[in-house]
Parts: sequence; structure tokens; C-alpha cells
Amino acid sequence: MRVIPSTSELDTLREAGKIASNARNWAAEAIKPGLFLRELQEGMETMIREAGAMPSFPAQTSCNHIAAHSCASPTDSTRFEENDLVKIDVGAHIDGFVVDTGVSADLSLDGRWSGLIGAASDALEAAIAMCSPGIAVDDIGERVDEVITEAGFSPIFNLTGHGLGRWTLHDKPQIPNARMGSTATLDAGMIFAIEPFATSGEGYVEDEGAPEVFMLARSPKLSNKIDPQVLAEIKSWNGLPIARRYFSHLPRKPFERTLKELIKQRVAREYPPLAEVSGAHVGWKEHSIYLGPGGPEVLTT
Repeated sequence: MRVIPSTSELDTLREAGKIASNARNWAAEAIKPGLFLRELQEGMETMIREAGAMPSFPAQTSCNHIAAHSCASPTDSTRFEENDLVKIDVGAHIDGFVVDTGVSADLSLDGRWSGLIGAASDALEAAIAMCSPGIAVDDIGERVDEVITEAGFSPIFNLTGHGLGRWTLHDKPQIPNARMGSTATLDAGMIFAIEPFATSGEGYVEDEGAPEVFMLARSPKLSNKIDPQVLAEIKSWNGLPIARRYFSHLPRKPFERTLKELIKQRVAREYPPLAEVSGAHVGWKEHSIYLGPGGPEVLTT
């Protein structure tokens, strides 16, 4: 959010942050080998709705070398396995005021992923401590890189933190995980998410697999391939990311036909899973932050 929030808006963000954090913490406790990925994701979304908010994007659980955007389909039967390293990514919004948060879960018996998780967590703490009006985001990225590198790993260079706006999950500025040549700075009143990724691999991600996360960017040109009810329900999310499972109550064929046409017209975007290019595991942690007059306030503690 690039405009200083009012007291009521900030209170709304704090409430959304509390709700998202509760869902994240529940998932981190509930996750175990043998549990369906879909069950954990839907469980987080149910908690958010029952608390009076809505998901600001589909809850995701990205395993091992998948860094982000792993979202279960309505019929997904994939289960977590022993030794998985899972990124639990969840967000909530109240009246369009969005927050974004997540943690990594180590499903090994020997804690083999603790180093990766600790590197990302330490980098996040170091980054938050630097947040002040006027600071260059590249300075924050450099510090994230230093912490992760000192731990013996590499950051993910082509993934970043991001600003948060009303009905906007990815706003300016991008907050990199290394010095990347950005000229952006943080301003007082900004709402943003910082999310360091640590890996033992090359430090880059690429698309891998079928997308289950989508976003309607603008209105389509109407045609007989677009079902009016499906379009109305997709539009009701006000441009926030969505998942197929949100629409399981709708007839499948009209939904799929409509989604295909929206993608064909390039008014809807697809977000496939993002995989570390060398196949190395990825650890990660994320918080949403308000940069107030007294310094950074973590909204998703």
C-alpha cells in the first residue's frame, strides 16, 4: 500500500494479519506425512472464512524444490511425504486489505532442512530490522543475500518481496533477495511483504507443472465461450488470485470453457509452480509489514 493507511484501515490490516497468522500456525502444527496437500490448503482457507475474512490468494503448500505457487486442484490426491520440506503460504483480506505470510515445515525426522529454514528466517529478521523510510530496497536485498550466503546457501535471485495494496497482492516496490540494481526505496506508511528464499542450488526458479492459480487482470471481450455466471463469480474476487477449487460448486464444463477463453484472450493470467532450476530444495519465510512512524510493525506475527 503506497498511501499512508488511516487508523481504521490499519486496524483492519492488523485483524487480517492475525487471521492469516492463525491459519499459518495451525497448518504448521497440523502438517504431517500422509496428509493430503489439498486438505491442509482448504483447512487454512476455511479458518480464514470462519474468522470473518477471505483468502487474499489460494493457500499453497510447495514441496522440496518447488519454491512457490503449488496449489491443489479440487480433486488432487497428493499427500505429504516423510522428509518433505514444505513452504506453507497463506494470506487473508478484509474488504480488500490484504496480508501475506508463510513458513517452512521440515517433515524429516532428523531435522535435515533446519539449516535452510534457519537461513531464510534469519534473513527475514535482518531485513525487517533494516526497514526505515528512505532505505533502498537493494540495501535490504544485499543484507538478505549476506545472511543466506553466510549460512552456506544462496538466495533465490528471481523471486522478490512486494508491496501490498488494496485488492492488490503484488504492488510496488519489489523487495529483492540480493542487490539487483533497483532504485526503489521504502516510504513511511507502506505495507509490504518480505520473503527470503534460501537454497543449496543455483538460486533461480522457472515454471514447472500445470497452473492451479489464476488471476483476472481485466474484463474480457464477451463471447459464447464465456458463461455469464462463471464470469460473474470470477469477477467477484476483484482481481485477487483464485484457484479452481473456489468454483467447485459450478458446472465443470462451463467453468473450464470460460477459464480457457479468458486465458486465450490474455485477460486472465496463469501462475504455474515455480521450481528451483537445479532441483535443489528451497527454504523460505514471509511476513507482511507496516512501516510506521515508530519503525516496522510486523502484521503477521
